[in-house]
Amino acid sequence: MAAEPAVSTLTLPMEIEDIKAVLPHRYPFLLLDRVLELEPDRRCVALKNVASDERYFIAGPGGRPTLPASILTEAMAQTGAMLILSKPENRSRLIYFMGIDRVRYRRPVVAGDCVMLEATVVRLRAKMGTLRGIARVDGHVVLEGQMTFALADRPT
Repeated sequence: MAAEPAVSTLTLPMEIEDIKAVLPHRYPFLLLDRVLELEPDRRCVALKNVASDERYFIAGPGGRPTLPASILTEAMAQTGAMLILSKPENRSRLIYFMGIDRVRYRRPVVAGDCVMLEATVVRLRAKMGTLRGIARVDGHVVLEGQMTFALADRPT
């Protein structure tokens, strides 16, 4: 049986070490910098600071470095994973990103932006669920859509 993370209670805001105690992701794939709000079985709000030296930037219009939509989508999925895996009964489990629906990218995210990511439960079952995600920069929506996930026990 896999050992559970040492975190027993969660204190907000959650910083990077607190996030690493819940999510299995590590650099360079850990995309969240801070968790600001967490309402079990309801919603999670996290922050991603977009730095100019992030290695996955692509040249956008006019050569301006732009965060790829796939990375922004993964940051949203990690926000949803924080919501689900933060529950004590789920901490020893793995979460799998199963699909995305009705996703829209509204505007580019560039270096210097602070992305506020919000995941809200649409449907939650024992082993599957759907979350609604919305990401904002300066109050403007940059991404919105729904994500489906599945929970599984860690392999022994």
